[in-house]
Amino acid sequence: MADPRVAPTVHASAVLIGGRGILLRGASGAGKSILALDLLAEAARRGLDAALVADDRTVLQPTHGRLIARAATTLAGRAELRGLGIVEVAHEPAMVVALVVDVVWEQPPRLPDAIDETIVVEGILLPHVVSWSQDRAPVLKLWHAIARLDGWPVAAEK
Repeated sequence: MADPRVAPTVHASAVLIGGRGILLRGASGAGKSILALDLLAEAARRGLDAALVADDRTVLQPTHGRLIARAATTLAGRAELRGLGIVEVAHEPAMVVALVVDVVWEQPPRLPDAIDETIVVEGILLPHVVSWSQDRAPVLKLWHAIARLDGWPVAAEK
């Protein structure tokens, strides 16, 4: 297993929600950190277990047909809130990636092609969705994408 202190990293955040790993990739300033924290808050609102795995720099490792994500050791349990600084956040050491979200500057098409619904990362085929960095309701849209993963609730728990 790669040492997360020296392993190559990608510019991404990672959250674990209800046992499912969500990898949020994108350029600096695209909104990955705030989107990760907003997803964690929505999971808490819905009564689901959730935790940050990585913010900003994420180590990815293909293992036995799955993609494992973890934070670089120096960043574990920390997230950046632009304008506020680094904050401590409940975290898990690693996760299996179940969904890849690319946070992009360009507005994506209103109706994506079916071919865009999956992506290969480190040799592993995974569900994929694009999130526009300027979207006013990204959590709502991502929650519907997450619901496509077998058995996830879209409506709030009562």
